[in-house]
Amino acid sequence: MPVTAQLEEISKLYGTFAALRKVSLTLEAGRCYVLLGENGAGKSTLLRVLAGLLKPSYGKITVLGASPDEARERVGYMSHAPMLYDEYTGVENLRYFADLYRTRPCLAPEEALRSVGLDPALTRPVGQYSQGMRQRASLARVLLSRPEMLLLDEPFSNMDIGSAHQMLALLHRIKADGCTVVLTTHQRELAEPLADALITLIAGSVATTTGKIEAAALRP
Repeated sequence: MPVTAQLEEISKLYGTFAALRKVSLTLEAGRCYVLLGENGAGKSTLLRVLAGLLKPSYGKITVLGASPDEARERVGYMSHAPMLYDEYTGVENLRYFADLYRTRPCLAPEEALRSVGLDPALTRPVGQYSQGMRQRASLARVLLSRPEMLLLDEPFSNMDIGSAHQMLALLHRIKADGCTVVLTTHQRELAEPLADALITLIAGSVATTTGKIEAAALRP
């Protein structure tokens, strides 16, 4: 499979504290990698490094054949915060964000909302959405730019089981279209059916990798 991202001994230091310690991973197209670990293990830091939002202190990283900064518009990143304006409707939010992608062909806001199972004609402001609807609207926001790698930080957080399974079905379709999916979760049992590899981080280091592609995930 084509390589989406290559990390070679990536470390991220904050003073004397190492949030990541010599992490080496190979991430392939059309695969899902699930990051597991306790709070503070380095999962969110690793996502931000892949997204180009944090620069590693040491090591080498390429994303889609370029530096993370150069690849940023080809990567979709969904953080804990939904990054939506509560007073706007779903389609109003997405029209605003679509305007930020001046140089990249985007999905129509209506199409992005439909792809996550939301009705673009819904007039209710996002602030009145359920948690599951907010998560799906946030995912629609990052899908606008047709990302080649999708980074999701706790996408099932505070979701009811029905909404979580809807999210999983959508991620299965996204992965089948060739997108690389990397997500963090404390709900291993939910993400396991989607995962090609389960990567456990402990104190910023890769402790174990299990699943269908152990060798690919770990090779430097």
